[in-house]
Amino acid sequence: MSQPLGRRTFAAQFAGLAAGVALPWAASAQSRFEEGVNYTRLPNGVAVDSAPGQVEVLEFFAYTCIHCFRFEPDFEAWAKRQPSGVVVKRVPVAFNTAMEPLQRLYYALESLNLLSALHLKVFTAIHVEKQRLLSPQSIVDWAVKQGVDRKTFEMAFNGFTASGKAKRASQLSIAYGVEGTPALGVAGRFYIPGQGPKSLDVADDLIVRSRTV
Repeated sequence: MSQPLGRRTFAAQFAGLAAGVALPWAASAQSRFEEGVNYTRLPNGVAVDSAPGQVEVLEFFAYTCIHCFRFEPDFEAWAKRQPSGVVVKRVPVAFNTAMEPLQRLYYALESLNLLSALHLKVFTAIHVEKQRLLSPQSIVDWAVKQGVDRKTFEMAFNGFTASGKAKRASQLSIAYGVEGTPALGVAGRFYIPGQGPKSLDVADDLIVRSRTV
C-alpha cells in the first residue's frame, strides 16, 4: 500500500534504524529543541490516564502508515528503556471511518495479550506482503491465519471494549491535533510531529521538562 488512508505524508524520511539516545534524568528543564519546530505546547492540555508523578507518552500511529512501520523498531527499543515513572502507550489513529477496523484490531490484540506476538506482523502483512486488511472480514481472516481462534477474536474485535477504546483513541488524536503519523504526545502538554528517530530525542527532553517544571 503506497499511501496510508486519509493521512498527510510527512516530508521527513526515515534513514536507517538508529536508536534515540535518552537524556539523563538530571538534565536541565530548558529544552534543547525548538518550540514550534520540533514540538508544540498544547494550549489547554489533555487529560492523562497515568497516575500522579508519572509521565504519559503516547505514540499516535496507523497500521497503514509506512513511516510508522519504519519507526516501530526504534520506538519499541526506546519504550523498553523507559523507567517505571514513564508510561508509554500506543494510540491507533483513524483519519477516516475506513480506518476504524484497524483501531479495533489493535485493541482486540491488546485484550487477548497478543500485541507482542502480532503487532509487528500486522505492519508486515500490510507493507511487505501487500495484504489489504481494511474490512472486518479480512482482519478476522488474517487473525485466524495467525493461529487465533475465530470466535475468540471476533468477540474481542466486535466487543464493547475495543469499540470504546477506538473512540477514545480518536478523541485523543483530535485533542492533540494529530495530522500525520507517527507522532508523539507527552504528559498531555506537548505534541511532537514525525521527525524520524529524532522524535525520541525530543520526547526524552520533554519528559525531563515534564518532571522538573
